[in-house]
Amino acid sequence: MPTLHHRFELDHPAAEVFAWHTRPGAFERLTPPWESLRVLDRSGGIEPGGTVTLELRRGPARLTWEARHTEVDEGSRFVDEQVGGPFRFWRHEHRFEVLGPDRCAVEDHVEWEAPLGSLGDAFSESYVRTSLNRLFAFRERRLAGDLAAHRRYGPGEGRTVAITGSGGLIGGSLAHLLTTGGYRVLRVTRARTPSVGEASWDPSTGRIDAEAFEGLYGVVHLAGEPIAGLRWTRARKESILSSREDGTRLLARTLAALGTPPQALVSGSAVGFYGNRGDEPLTEESSSGEGFLAEVCRRWEGATLPARTAGIRTVCLRTGLVLSSAGGVLGTLLLPFRLGLGGRIGSGRQYQPWIDLDDETGMILHALRNPAVKGALNATGPAPVPNAAFTDVLGRVLGRPTLLPVPALAIRAALSEMGTELLLSGQRALPSRALESGYRFRFSDLEDSLRHQLGRPLDSSGETMDSNVEAR
Repeated sequence: MPTLHHRFELDHPAAEVFAWHTRPGAFERLTPPWESLRVLDRSGGIEPGGTVTLELRRGPARLTWEARHTEVDEGSRFVDEQVGGPFRFWRHEHRFEVLGPDRCAVEDHVEWEAPLGSLGDAFSESYVRTSLNRLFAFRERRLAGDLAAHRRYGPGEGRTVAITGSGGLIGGSLAHLLTTGGYRVLRVTRARTPSVGEASWDPSTGRIDAEAFEGLYGVVHLAGEPIAGLRWTRARKESILSSREDGTRLLARTLAALGTPPQALVSGSAVGFYGNRGDEPLTEESSSGEGFLAEVCRRWEGATLPARTAGIRTVCLRTGLVLSSAGGVLGTLLLPFRLGLGGRIGSGRQYQPWIDLDDETGMILHALRNPAVKGALNATGPAPVPNAAFTDVLGRVLGRPTLLPVPALAIRAALSEMGTELLLSGQRALPSRALESGYRFRFSDLEDSLRHQLGRPLDSSGETMDSNVEAR
């Protein structure tokens, strides 16, 4: 029977690391972004009898996997086993070894038996093992980063954070980051009858459950009509603008009128605030630019005025290109690049201020917990690159050529104003305020971020590695 053993060490107590694994959101934080996986049902936690049912997509196929926790030794180990799914047998033991008062080793021991007998075992020795190697390399780095962030900012117990847009790429990842840190998350939804842990609102009608926001620690506002995807008709542009301006104003006014308002409001914005500025370095002190997106961002940020006037510390998060293979721009680019159809867009000289998804959510946590952070905050990595360089790095990480440029004329013809502002314009935005206030980036290098998000890490010799894994 094939087995796999992975071990790494952390500068954190074993009890702390074990507790992290027991909290809501731990499974989601440990799931790589490239896995097409969805939780269908969950009952209980890691205690014996706790179950989770997952849907896995592999191309056009959809597989259901049900796992049950069967053993647990508080603080030191727990076991989950497949009770229904693609394998004939699957057992995963998680171990937490005490190495000292503030140090531990995390071990994962997996045993499996593939379908189709010896033929399946031969297949699993390659495909399954490679997949597990990528999985554990990702888990090791994300777990270490999350634990370090929560130690830096302190425990989240007793603090509730409301999130609008929690169903999106950034909001969903943020919610799981917070809950694994001990925070309670209040998801703000348009449903008239919200579920437990939710609050109701509808910016288009001005409806909001104000009482649900009373006494919260913080509010993160990420909701807004998607900008990309459809041509910008007059009606589309009005919808993009109103969803941001009206929703932000409604929220800011509601928070300002509370008896016990939150300590912080972190509200979305974008680097589009600066317009198309060539290779000009842009900090939070730089002026706004021209164009539709710049106007949207100015009015979006301006709508937070009621909260600021009421004395609520307000941060406007000017976000760049968020990197995650689970969605966003990178998720859209993957198919053509994997097919060898990728290349620079237009001249390729326009700057792309990228940020890893883990740093995007980490910067939001930084904004929530650091009282020195207020006003505009560039949520971008410290090393923005031109589109041509971004294209070359992505092609190198994927092992694909990038020889097919997309002419600017074709972009303008197909997408008109949206193509010009989203694809042909650029901003060399720098995270000056984040660095000045002490934020520590997990990913300062573009290739490092892409390899993490795509599961293609390098070893010390510069070769793609499978992670620190033993076959037994």
